[in-house]
Amino acid sequence: MLHRELVFVTGKGGVGKTTVALALAIAAARDGRRAIVCETSGQDRAAGLFGRSGAPAGDEIALADRLWATSIDPLRALEEWAGRQIGSQRLVGVLSRSNAFAAFVGAAPGARELLTITKAWELGRHDRWNRRARGYDLVVVDGPASGHGLGMLRTPRTFAEIARVGPIASQARRVTELLEDQSRSAVIAVAHAAEMPVSETLDLEQRLHGDFGRHLDAIVVNGLLPRRFSAADIEDLASADGAVPGAVAAAVRSQHGQAAAQQGQLRRLRRHATADVVTLPFVPHASLLLDDVRSLATALAGRV
Repeated sequence: MLHRELVFVTGKGGVGKTTVALALAIAAARDGRRAIVCETSGQDRAAGLFGRSGAPAGDEIALADRLWATSIDPLRALEEWAGRQIGSQRLVGVLSRSNAFAAFVGAAPGARELLTITKAWELGRHDRWNRRARGYDLVVVDGPASGHGLGMLRTPRTFAEIARVGPIASQARRVTELLEDQSRSAVIAVAHAAEMPVSETLDLEQRLHGDFGRHLDAIVVNGLLPRRFSAADIEDLASADGAVPGAVAAAVRSQHGQAAAQQGQLRRLRRHATADVVTLPFVPHASLLLDDVRSLATALAGRV
């Protein structure tokens, strides 16, 4: 999967999409590919983990050998695309200062999503809008949450159908061709092993198949607790007759219950999902460190 052109990562909010997207890009870079992770919500969390936060949105920031990050700015993407179409940066500068671009991005339904996914497509081209820029072997998109993410994937086809002819229609069709070709692109859902994220992931897979005729390429279940205790251990604990301190016994029962509940949801997901399900372990830190993400990249390598 990491040898495709674009990987789109989505899932329920708060399940670790950015972490998984960055781990995938790190794994690809280790495998010798020029990889870039793209954030789509004005964040630069990937760059921040490497101590490179604060760059202007749209800049492509080198993080490590063969690894870059960017936060896509739809307005800047529109200026770059228009500059390539018009052939005059001076004229594009005049247009952008007139606020016409900002008005289009803000007012046209789906324009922001179209520009974001089109910019992600452009990052993987050898012939970039900026002729001096070099394309990437793999573009990993840290996409929005499931519903918004599916809408972003759908937007290029919608614009192509509306515009029909002209440069916008032509550009949108090229992006659509990539997104609908499962040999060139992948869609990965990230979830927790809990009822709501699992339900949302299963719904996302059905809607993706209905809209695009393709299934999810993989589901990554993030933050899976280890199974430290068996049911027999819990029975032994109950029969210990107070030999184990109460706080310790409560902690053991709580951990066992949480892990057992996760395993039940994991079985449910694997039973109903078409995509392969891979798991990542729970990391016991309040905030993930770079070394944690690198370890998760190792865990993902060869499994997606």
